[in-house]
Amino acid sequence: MFQLPFPVRDANVGGGAGEFGDLPEWDLSDLYTAEDAPELIRDLAWLEEECANFAKDYEGKLAELDAAGFLACVLRNEKINGIAGRIMSYAGLRYYQLTIDAGRAKFLSDMQEKITNFTTPLVFFTLELNRLDDGVLDGLFAESAELARYKPVFDRIRAMKPYQLSDELEKFLHDMGVVGDAWERMFDETIAGLEFEVDGEPLNIEGTLNLLTDETRETRESAARELADVFGSNIKTFARVHNTQAKEKEIVDRWRGMPTAQTGRHLSNDVEAEVVEALRDAVVKAYPKLSHRYYELKRKWLGLDTLQVWDRNAPLPMEDKRIVGWDAARETVMSAYAGFDPRMAEIAEPFFTKGWIDAGVKPGKAPGAFAHPTVTDVHPYVMLNYLGKPRDVMTLAHELGHGVHQVLAAEQGEMLSSTPLTLAETASVFGEMLTFRKMLSEAKTDAQRRVMLAGKVEDMINTVVRQIAFYDFECKLHAARREGELTPEDIGALWMSVQGESLGPAFEFMEGYEHFWAYIPHFVHSPFYVYAYAFGDGLVNALYAVYEENPEGFQDKYFDMLKAGGSMHHTALLAPFGLDATDPTFWDKGLSMISGFIDELEAMEA
Repeated sequence: MFQLPFPVRDANVGGGAGEFGDLPEWDLSDLYTAEDAPELIRDLAWLEEECANFAKDYEGKLAELDAAGFLACVLRNEKINGIAGRIMSYAGLRYYQLTIDAGRAKFLSDMQEKITNFTTPLVFFTLELNRLDDGVLDGLFAESAELARYKPVFDRIRAMKPYQLSDELEKFLHDMGVVGDAWERMFDETIAGLEFEVDGEPLNIEGTLNLLTDETRETRESAARELADVFGSNIKTFARVHNTQAKEKEIVDRWRGMPTAQTGRHLSNDVEAEVVEALRDAVVKAYPKLSHRYYELKRKWLGLDTLQVWDRNAPLPMEDKRIVGWDAARETVMSAYAGFDPRMAEIAEPFFTKGWIDAGVKPGKAPGAFAHPTVTDVHPYVMLNYLGKPRDVMTLAHELGHGVHQVLAAEQGEMLSSTPLTLAETASVFGEMLTFRKMLSEAKTDAQRRVMLAGKVEDMINTVVRQIAFYDFECKLHAARREGELTPEDIGALWMSVQGESLGPAFEFMEGYEHFWAYIPHFVHSPFYVYAYAFGDGLVNALYAVYEENPEGFQDKYFDMLKAGGSMHHTALLAPFGLDATDPTFWDKGLSMISGFIDELEAMEA
């Protein structure tokens, strides 16, 4: 199945336009100019014919191919993936610009169904590949260096070998994928269509979430209670989506013989379960010295006896309340990128000048932010919901980092460019860190430094602590769903069980907060995606420490890592930097950077 982009940051980003300057919009014409563009019609016809021809030429014959024949087969498969990816990128990006538009939703659905139907005959490829002996493939790789370049792709495909079903069942599951996609679209459309009213003003979900960062506590509380009420009014729908998606996953996992609900995600991330659990355990163990300690500081700064959920992202009393215009945000991020390496800024520049960013908030636009790579012969597109807050500047730095990574990795070609989720956050979080360090170095007073440090700690807690809490929630949700249908109350109880543990004793929880799992898109679109954020943050913290300790030659190694795309395992990528994520103490190094920032904040209070 060809995956659509989806909002991937749990941040209170939102939108608007005028006061922030001239916000850019996407120009999707590099993909296609319209739903009925001749090029799109041509590509659909080619795809249908080529998929049928591919199956006719190769089904049942992979074991007979020599190295040259196998390479030709791989290159044809890669071109099919590229054309299908281009079509789905166009349909998906148009849809996310206006999710409440029935025509765009229909076009997306039609394209998904067509491509699913066209590509069903190709299911044989991975099935036959997994039936080949290792010796056969090793022999082919020895004959052709060009073919051997694709070995990482084959290795990831063959990792699924123990869980592969019969050819007939695999084709059936491929066809059934459109049903799961329909539930995802139902979730997206429900979220985009939610209507809120705070202090008499009608808002969408982005505008309402943004009020959770308002300087007035009464406004934050009103927004939180309105979110709770609207989520509560729709909670049966969200519970149905989660029950259905989790049950579908349980059935497929059971038939495949996967030992846990997380196994499939670990395989697709090319990461060992033990590494993920070591990360999870390290973060949970660190809750007291990270989130618990920081939120106790924040409670004092806000002058409160206890924090409520609407205080979690509240601005600090000493915070600079100015709005950051789009041009200023661009300059801040680009100068930080250029200060690290001019090549980084050069790669980022076209995003601003060629219609590769859609920044403003518009009715019906998807919430959150993402960078979608599209296909390797086009370029990525970045979506934001820009509100002019400092965190929005960091979101720009984050998504632009994704974009730079995707541009560099495109050199690998369609099958090798895509990185596992665990490594996909590397450049984005590094871009954030570059931007933060630049802004911190320009702080003129201790008060400014304190605000910046506190803001960065909050972002890191959201990226590490909150996402690991999300991961624990998903683990509990999928385990509980295996025992039977879950009521909204059941799901809410699981949600609350991780919230108190992760946020700490400084918090109380209002009635209705048990519904706040409902709006997180990752749980529906990509189960267990969330631990990749913590993985990426820990990895980047360790990388940045190496950069500070020994900057000589770091940039070239960093660019080589990004250019590798998905062609190397994380152990090989990190080896030039002297890092190893399989080392249990690796994660403590990354967490110690967050803890060190909190140490500095506590010292300022003394």
